Amino acid sequence: MSDLHLLKSQRREKRTVKVPSEGSHLLRGKDTAGRTKDSICAVSYLDELAHHDDNARMVITTENTYQMEPYKHIPVTAVTDILKDVLTSYLQEEKYEVEWSQKMTKTICEVIRARVKDLMIPRYKIVVLVHIGQLTGQSMQVSSRCLWDASHDTVASYSFKNSSLFGLATVYAVYFE
Repeated sequence: MSDLHLLKSQRREKRTVKVPSEGSHLLRGKDTAGRTKDSICAVSYLDELAHHDDNARMVITTENTYQMEPYKHIPVTAVTDILKDVLTSYLQEEKYEVEWSQKMTKTICEVIRARVKDLMIPRYKIVVLVHIGQLTGQSMQVSSRCLWDASHDTVASYSFKNSSLFGLATVYAVYFE
């Protein structure tokens, strides 16, 4: 057997995970007819070699903290300043173009999300929405609906206009228990 084949089989054996079932704890279950089950079963998972990524990280399971309130809230003024800074710097001198605005919307969303996450506020899920449109005298109404805890969750929004386009960015910070 070649060394490469041997290494792959050893990795495959290491990744085999056994998940104990009710029967593997040596508990005897009851059938619907009232008889006891005498079998012990275990479920195993084996990663297929074709769908293997050597750089995949192991999933870490952590215990529940039962923390129902955040230690620190999201600073809305700081998030609004981030929105103002990003929208102004990216859209100040731009003219509206359809293809450009589609790409720019994704870029701005990722930049805002990264800068809000840099505030290091734990246990908040950050949702960023950015709208860019042509400024031709029309009106636009944006609405959203979500399940909200007013004491912990928050929203920040900022709109920007120049002679050719408008940009609206909204950040929702939802406490993640």
